[in-house]
Amino acid sequence: MPSLHHYDQGVTTQKASPNVPEHRNDGADAGIDPVFRSLVFESIPVPDYADVIVLPVRTGTPTDAQLWAETLFSLASMPGWVRALMGLRQAAVGLIGIHRAPVNIFAVAEVRGEEALISADDSHLDFRCGVAFDADARLLRVTTAVRLKGWRGRLYFAPVRLLHPLVVHAMMARAIRQLSRSHASGQFS
Repeated sequence: MPSLHHYDQGVTTQKASPNVPEHRNDGADAGIDPVFRSLVFESIPVPDYADVIVLPVRTGTPTDAQLWAETLFSLASMPGWVRALMGLRQAAVGLIGIHRAPVNIFAVAEVRGEEALISADDSHLDFRCGVAFDADARLLRVTTAVRLKGWRGRLYFAPVRLLHPLVVHAMMARAIRQLSRSHASGQFS
């Protein structure tokens, strides 16, 4: 039976034989099959929507997943156009019978290993977001999984589905710039 070996970025590899090399770069020729893992899929194993966005990060930035998640979802660090979309969301959801999101909607619920989990359930959808930082590869990864509930969830998520990757990418880029500047100024030394 093949043994499982965990590597960073939520990827588990299966060894095909005991002679398989331990180095990541050797996997292509060694019969290693990657298997993606994230905390988001523990409670939403078969999502109606899922995406994963990965961006490289400069050496020397903080490695704490909770700090990355809190910075990513902080209103102070979000791009202005993303804050405007969040405000529009808050104003418009009542039109289809959805409650406004609470202030702490993006609070970190759990941190396990290199990933911080943000979890929110509502009448129209269940949302999970895993913010992971791979310190060795210097990669920031945001994994989102959504389970839609009823017609309100489908209606609400139709425009969100189109904008979500752009919004997350912009939020990640801003968080990377902010934490890079903070670290350079000695705040996280």
